[in-house]
Formats: sequence, C-alpha cells, structure tokens
Amino acid sequence: MSFLTRILPSFLVSWLFTFTLASLFHSQYVVNQLVNVGVVVSFSDRVSLTLDDWLGLLPTYGAIIAIALAIAFLVTVQLNKKVKKYRTQLFVIAGIVAFAMVLIAIESIMNIHIIAGARGWGFYAQLLAGAAGGYVFSRLTKTNII
Repeated sequence: MSFLTRILPSFLVSWLFTFTLASLFHSQYVVNQLVNVGVVVSFSDRVSLTLDDWLGLLPTYGAIIAIALAIAFLVTVQLNKKVKKYRTQLFVIAGIVAFAMVLIAIESIMNIHIIAGARGWGFYAQLLAGAAGGYVFSRLTKTNII
C-alpha cells in the first residue's frame, strides 16, 4: 500500500514535470531552428506550438519517458540502499542516464532523431529535463522509505 500512496504519486508528479520540461525544450529548440533560417515566429505561435507539441508528444514520448524513468529510479532505489549519502545526486544521475539511453537507443535503432528537439544542444536540454525529474523525485520521496 505504501507504493500506491507514497511512491506512485511522487513518481507521477516527477514524470509529468520531466515530460513537460522535455516537451518545452523540444518545442523551443525547433522554433529556434526556424528563427535561425529567417522564419518569423510570434509569441502566440510559440505558445500554440508548445501546447500542441505537449499534447502530441504525450502518448509516445511521454510513455517512453515514464518507462525509462521507472527503470532508472528502480535501479537507483536499490543502489541507494548501499550508498545513502548521495541520494539526490544518484536520482539526478539516474534521470540523465534514462534520457541519454532513450535518445541514443532511438537514434541507433531507427537511425533518425525521432525527437527533433534532441539534436545539437537540444540533446543536452533533454538531459537537463531528466536531471530535473530525478531531483524532483528525490525531493518528493525524501521522507519515504525507499
């Protein structure tokens, strides 16, 4: 019962935060690339594109992120039992590794960047979203026994 009342809500909040950041970073990277080639993008178009991307990416990229974070956090919980001193750092690293593995695996398997916002500096922005998600999960579960 502890899982359903403590861990799952914390995971869902951290996943939603992580996915929202990743989607936002993706959208703004794509818009920035358009601006770099001379396309004029208004603020309202940026907002509209960002919301459309969030909704469009949720069923696929959102699910992939949820699975990757779940695996990374489960491994980190086990590792944290042995190395308790660096709890927050371990979850931050887990978020980064989860995103790196997903993005590299997708590119290696499909030989394309399925997430356009994960090219160039966008790749590092996606890793930052993973780090933020790991940090949020660590803070939300700090009082829980995991």
